[in-house]
Amino acid sequence: MKLQGSIVALATPFTREGTLDEKAYRSLIRWHLKAGTSGLVPCGSTGEAATLTHEESCRLVSICVEESRGRLPVIAGVGTNDTAKAVKLSKEAEALGSDAILLLAPYYNKPTQEGIYQHFKAAAEAVSLPIVVYNIPGRTAVNILPATIARLAADFKNIAAVKEASGSLDQVSEIVSLVKRPFSVLSGDDSLTLPMMAVGASGVISVIANIAPRQTADMCAAVSHGDWSKAKALHLKMFPLVKALFIETNPIPVKAALEMMGKCRCEPRLPLTPITPASREALKKRMRAFGLL
Repeated sequence: MKLQGSIVALATPFTREGTLDEKAYRSLIRWHLKAGTSGLVPCGSTGEAATLTHEESCRLVSICVEESRGRLPVIAGVGTNDTAKAVKLSKEAEALGSDAILLLAPYYNKPTQEGIYQHFKAAAEAVSLPIVVYNIPGRTAVNILPATIARLAADFKNIAAVKEASGSLDQVSEIVSLVKRPFSVLSGDDSLTLPMMAVGASGVISVIANIAPRQTADMCAAVSHGDWSKAKALHLKMFPLVKALFIETNPIPVKAALEMMGKCRCEPRLPLTPITPASREALKKRMRAFGLL
C-alpha cells in the first residue's frame, strides 16, 4: 500500500453532553470520500486520542472502516507510552479492519534511541499491518532520529512510513537519503508539506484537510504531476489559514472552524477548552479570505 497524498487527521466530533457525535463523524468521512482525500486517520492528535476511552477509540476506528468500505485506507492512531499497551492496541486495530496503524513515539518516558527502536520493533513483530511511525517531538519530548527510522525500515518490512513532524527539513532530507527501499515520508506539519514534498515526501497527514480537503488534495496531486507552479499557488493560498488553525492548541481551532462550517460542534474535551472570542474572530477572518464562509 502506497501512503501518499492528502491523508486527513480526523477531528472527533462530540455532542454537547460530551459523548461521541457519530452522526457528525460519519458525515465528515462521507465528505472526504467525495473530496479527493487519500486516507483517513481516526484517533490521532487532532482526534483528541489522549482523552478518548478505549471503547470510544475502537468505535471511531470501526466507523471509519464501515464508512470507507475499502475506498480509502484507514490508518488507526494507536499512540501510547507503554510498549505492551501499544502492542495490544495495534492488534486490536488490525482486528477491527484497519489498513495501517499510526504509532506514536513513546511520550513522557523519554526513551533512548534504542528504547524507541525496541518499542516499534515490538509492534512490527506483533502485527502484519503497515506501520506509520509518528515523530512529533513537540508533544512527546523525544525525537526519532533519521538513523533510527532507517534502521527500523531496514529491519521490518511493515514499517512503511513516517509521519514527520519535527519541523526540520534537514531531518526529512536525511530520512529520504538513508532509507534504501520504498518508504513513505509524510508531512506532519501543514505549513511544511510543499517543502517536504520538494525533498521527497509523498504527502501529508493533515489538519487543514479537515476543512479544505479538496485544496489539500489538489496541492499534493499537483506535486505528483510535476505542476510545481500550481502546487506553490495552492500552498501560498492555504498558508495563512494553516497558521490560523494553530492560533491555539490543535484541535481547538479546527473544531471551531468545522462548527462555523456547520460540520460539528466545537466541543473539545478538557484539558482543552473552547476557542477564545479573539481567536475565533481571527480564524473567521482567515476562513472568509479563503472562501470557506
